[in-house]
Amino acid sequence: MPPVRRLLLISNSTNHGQGYLDHVLGEIDDFLGPVRRLLFVPFALKDRAGYGARVRDRLAAIGVEVSTLTADEAGRRAVREAAAAFTGGGNTFRLLKTLQDSGLLPRLRERALAGMPYLGSSAGTNIAAPTIRTTNDMPIVEPASFAALGLVPFQINPHYLDADPTSTHMGETREQRLREFHEENETPVVGLREGAWIRIAGDRATLGGARGARIFRHGEEPEERGTGDSLDDLL
Repeated sequence: MPPVRRLLLISNSTNHGQGYLDHVLGEIDDFLGPVRRLLFVPFALKDRAGYGARVRDRLAAIGVEVSTLTADEAGRRAVREAAAAFTGGGNTFRLLKTLQDSGLLPRLRERALAGMPYLGSSAGTNIAAPTIRTTNDMPIVEPASFAALGLVPFQINPHYLDADPTSTHMGETREQRLREFHEENETPVVGLREGAWIRIAGDRATLGGARGARIFRHGEEPEERGTGDSLDDLL
């Protein structure tokens, strides 16, 4: 049976000069289609109630009703019954640890791989990959492992930044850090720029948004992909 996953993996929730989710709200509306109820996963931020309220207020503009996931038995029931799930950005290590500790990670994976629409932004996009090894975040907590949802077979680096040739900063560029990842790992990485997203339906993947992505593979030079390009070869 071919995969039935439906994913919208967003690099960032706010573009410079715009409000929260402004740049992707129309895409979210189209992606959800007739689904008008959504379970929000708030664990990447400390203030879960405030985060849930922000998402609820924003998605009300497109007629989507939002409930906020809790890290308990009620939350585990909510995942089983959810029509769709959206995992927001923040700290990826805190997000993954909470999902692991609460037993929600395998439940969320099962539902998403069975076809429940899954949206992620930033940290929520990071955990759609096999691991969180290509996150930009500081490890403020220690999860049991780096293994994540594994909804796609490639790694993602949201907020990907191209090197600035005029910068006097002497630390590693994002590209150098991803090349370091490939010194130890072979999984491809999508460097997803600000304002970009990946939309997946079954075994088809398309790059969307205002900017493209940079594809990194072990032993190869990086490759550019633009808005509207297929990423089917990565699935």
